[in-house]
Amino acid sequence: MQKRRLGKSGLEVSALGLGCMGLSYGYGPATEKEPAIKLIRTAYEGGVTFFDTAEAYGPNLNEELLGEALAPFRDKVVIATKFGFVEGKPSMGMDSRPERIREVTDAALKRLRTDVIDLLYQHRVDPNVPVEEVAGTVRDLIAQGKVKHFGMSEAGAESIRRAHAVQPVTALQSEYSLWWREPEKEILPTLEELGIGFVPFSPLGKGFLTGAINANTTFDKTDFRNVVPRFDEENRKANQALVDVLSKIAAQKGVTNAQIALAWLLAQKPWIVPIPGTTKLHRLQENLGAAAVELAAGDLAEIESAVSGIEVQGARYPAQLASRVGR
Repeated sequence: MQKRRLGKSGLEVSALGLGCMGLSYGYGPATEKEPAIKLIRTAYEGGVTFFDTAEAYGPNLNEELLGEALAPFRDKVVIATKFGFVEGKPSMGMDSRPERIREVTDAALKRLRTDVIDLLYQHRVDPNVPVEEVAGTVRDLIAQGKVKHFGMSEAGAESIRRAHAVQPVTALQSEYSLWWREPEKEILPTLEELGIGFVPFSPLGKGFLTGAINANTTFDKTDFRNVVPRFDEENRKANQALVDVLSKIAAQKGVTNAQIALAWLLAQKPWIVPIPGTTKLHRLQENLGAAAVELAAGDLAEIESAVSGIEVQGARYPAQLASRVGR
């Protein structure tokens, strides 16, 4: 798989990473340990060198899983993890106090079985802690050799600029896909100006763009899509129009919906590295195949023309989660 650099940082990773959240959090029951480890190692064998986890995905369980899975080839991969929630639990609110950042980092190093974290993200901007203080704390951790690069997740342009002035931000991780294009307005221009890489999560619209979800789909009771307005039954019916367009274009190219959606993201900027997640080996192989799909200018224009008239229905987060992003 081709490599990409995250902005001007020099951090080189595979063009597609693996988002590991769904293996233990957010999308129903956790995947059993051995199949999860097999999936992570299969991703590495398929060329993936960029793996994304967080204290909050479990909490702690996801980091431990990744640490064990990647131990045999730790020096050949880039591991990203995150801090920022009280006790590592998003339901308890944000906590980016310097002492908490240091505590989480030391614990993550042990769980990940490593002596350095390649990329440490602030999971969400904490309104109670100046972002300069957060960036300064990570700067100190970098000086101590515990962390290599600083990242932010779902931050707004002003916070990114303020943090970047204290400690250069290597990457911003936020949602971006053909069904959530808000970053194009202000975030992408800011990142390009500052030389910061972009790591889109949910590049397949939390599974919706694959075509595997329709108005009749039911989710496990622990699946957070149950509370996402965009996944209301009526909104799923309305949003099927976008999937239908993707299906038509994918059929013309002889690829799948997921591959078109990921290839579209890769074609936007050379410093964009999507991190699709999955619990299924066949979906992993399908996603990795997207790295070889080349979209010419004409293809991109066709996609743009086809989707421009479709207005996606429903908010991407319920109100309490929406208040945490774009700060």
